[in-house]
Amino acid sequence: MRQLPAIDSRILRALVVVLVLALFAPAVVSAVTFDPADQPSLQRGTVTSTAGDTTVVSVQGFTFRGSTNDKKPARLVAAGERGLTEWVHNSSAGKDAWFFDVDPLPNGNLLVVSPRGGETLIYELNPETRERVWERRFPFEDTHDADMLSEDELVISHMRAWDGENGTSADEIVVYNLTTDEVTWRWQYRDHFPADTDGGMNADWSHSNDVDALGDGRLLLSPRNFDQAVIVDMETKNITNRLGEDGDHSILNEQHNPDYMVSDDGTPTMLVADSGNNRVVEYAYEDGEWVRTWMVGQNTLNWPRDADRLPNGNTLITDTLNHRILEVTPKGEVVWEYYATWGPYDAERLGTGDESVQEGPTIRDMNASGTYPITGSANLVAGGGDSVPFRTSVQAAFAGTPLSGYATEFATMWGHYAPWISPIWMTGWEMFFCILGAFLLVGWMTSEVSLATYRIAVSR
Repeated sequence: MRQLPAIDSRILRALVVVLVLALFAPAVVSAVTFDPADQPSLQRGTVTSTAGDTTVVSVQGFTFRGSTNDKKPARLVAAGERGLTEWVHNSSAGKDAWFFDVDPLPNGNLLVVSPRGGETLIYELNPETRERVWERRFPFEDTHDADMLSEDELVISHMRAWDGENGTSADEIVVYNLTTDEVTWRWQYRDHFPADTDGGMNADWSHSNDVDALGDGRLLLSPRNFDQAVIVDMETKNITNRLGEDGDHSILNEQHNPDYMVSDDGTPTMLVADSGNNRVVEYAYEDGEWVRTWMVGQNTLNWPRDADRLPNGNTLITDTLNHRILEVTPKGEVVWEYYATWGPYDAERLGTGDESVQEGPTIRDMNASGTYPITGSANLVAGGGDSVPFRTSVQAAFAGTPLSGYATEFATMWGHYAPWISPIWMTGWEMFFCILGAFLLVGWMTSEVSLATYRIAVSR
């Protein structure tokens, strides 16, 4: 039988080189042609109804090991009633700053939480002058939230408090007195959750990203990695109620910033940015259990991390990895939209009170229970990205096939991590092609080294 001739090794190498170059080419072209002026950084989206007041947004930005990406800045921004930028606050105290929670205070100033350089800076900011009224630095590596408990007391969620020597987590909630400069109350997660929660203690065990004072000596906490929101009685230190269960992602999946409301008939209600499920949900507590009454934005939102009910019944949503703030009606229609790169964390509509205890109305108060898509967005590409995200294309390509579950898991992981590490000018597809090219290049070089080593061994 006649054998086909072997492919010349030089031709094979040339084919590999051409394929690697082809995979890298789209990203190279994007890098060369990228114009920051073409990428809306702070920009109005859909506005069919004025906001009624200024919306303040904390933008997390991107910092890695003390190095800040200038195209992904951390800052506070304020958008006016019609979605136009009113002011921008860039911190001058070190380049490695993050911005997380921002809360309006009764005097019109803002309470700001900003980790930096292995510690957390919390301060009161005058939004008119952008000057600090007071500030405190805490030896907390990463804090996402703090709330004013009283005129001279802060309650702080201290996460990533890892005791490496003993292999235990010291994640905690503390009350700090601004007058005496001392901790006056402490509550630790390890005293109230089994050590095997979320697979066991680690350096980022609870990822406690929120603490809100509910009044009557109660706190609402959000241990993100435990997939639940819990209410704690400060006097007894007992957990008196909880929404969600560790690992049960049908209820919550790595949520952020739960808000507590009471409906007109007295029913306790929680509005939650259900980040891992890419949706915003509302639950009512009746007959001893939490019942979901509302869901909006699934398969449209990308890692939402804040949702606040406004007095007009609309909901203000921080859609982090789509880099935008949305005000949507109970049926999901966008009436106000603002794009704020890079990675907004929290948004507050001034003049509507603190987010921690909202008067509502709840979804049931408005007879709007149900599941709704989000409609009416301007769908701008804020800060770079794809018109159809790579993650969405992957899910669609494998929908209805035996690989659907794996594709969804991969797409979810990609959508969560890729935006943080990819350059601002690179789309998801370009990054995917570059990764393929890198694997091919490494595989080729490994084969060449192995072949050369073999030839040397044989020649001896």
